[in-house]
Amino acid sequence: MQYRVDPKSGNALSVLGFGCMRFPMDKEKAEALIVSAIQSGVNYFDTAYLYGNSEATLGNILEKNELRTKVYIATKLPQLKCKTYDDFDKIFAEQLKRLKTDYIDYYLIHNMNKASNWTRLCDLAIEQWIKEKQSAGQIRQIGFSFHGPQDEFMALIDEYEWDFCMIQYNYLNENYQAGRAGLHKAHERGLPVMIMEPLLGGKLATGLPPKAMHIFKDAAAERSAAAWALMWLYNQPEVTVVLSGMNASEQLEENLKVAAIAKSGMFSKEEAAVFEPVFEAIRESYKVPCTGCNYCMPCPHGVNIPGCFAAYNARYTMGLVTGMMQYITGTAAHNKEAHARASFCKQCKKCEKDCPQNIPIVKELTEVKKRMEPFWFNFALKVIQKIFG
Repeated sequence: MQYRVDPKSGNALSVLGFGCMRFPMDKEKAEALIVSAIQSGVNYFDTAYLYGNSEATLGNILEKNELRTKVYIATKLPQLKCKTYDDFDKIFAEQLKRLKTDYIDYYLIHNMNKASNWTRLCDLAIEQWIKEKQSAGQIRQIGFSFHGPQDEFMALIDEYEWDFCMIQYNYLNENYQAGRAGLHKAHERGLPVMIMEPLLGGKLATGLPPKAMHIFKDAAAERSAAAWALMWLYNQPEVTVVLSGMNASEQLEENLKVAAIAKSGMFSKEEAAVFEPVFEAIRESYKVPCTGCNYCMPCPHGVNIPGCFAAYNARYTMGLVTGMMQYITGTAAHNKEAHARASFCKQCKKCEKDCPQNIPIVKELTEVKKRMEPFWFNFALKVIQKIFG
């Protein structure tokens, strides 16, 4: 196992982190997987208040096996559920109880998508609350997880003295959401950056077009598509921890093998060059030739244009579920106040003047609305909004 040092805390974090959103349903299998991961050097475990039974499962296993001091726990405050100052304490206390601990190593504000999310929380005096928890030693490091357009990430990171952040990032989403530019800005600020969706929900491991799979195989027959994707991330010194939602021992074993050799600058020029034809093979099935350059942003009406197109393309390259999940998170559709999805386009065409690909953006957004916001979409949103508060 390789480790990278968190410059803020000095903690040596395993480059492979355990994403705890989906544990195996069998409790014994979940326990065996977690214990094995820790014994193999994994020391960063990421869960959240909204991940069903995840916090309680992790807490029970760590307590039973006396492993709490061997790991760093990351969990998240569901900011959309926080309507008053007292909500912070109520939720945090419940999380400590679930996790069977009296402190959280890495605490994130969950699912931030724009700087105004933070402004709203500040109006509830969250800065005072964080200061109190950190002074009491109950929160060691404070950060945020991000799902939104790049310009909002750039603004949000300037809003507070963060200790770390978490972004969605992989070779297919290099310019999606915070993207490479956001990763570099966070690194320049001295923040460790945790990576979610390194395999895009497993699609970069098993859901690639045959042509892309052949390119990887021709480059290195013994290396899986998943290994290529993880190594692309580890190759970058700005990446601190890569989270993987492992729910089988085979997945853990493969990821451990890659993490054992994970070093920045590990790729040769020939290996680094493999990703462009792979990306092109995937992009051949794109509906909209958007590169995510963000020249069309910001939209004066709040539409996350690159996010809409990335999700729309993902629907046809990676499947309906992956595409819809990207659309919901990338446009903050679960937030009643968000205007980032395609249906809020006012057809002003300001974006089209700035698009270097000459994409008829307004026309394409109309198609995105048709395909990504079907008749059942608003009902699904109501369910999601209920879950998120």
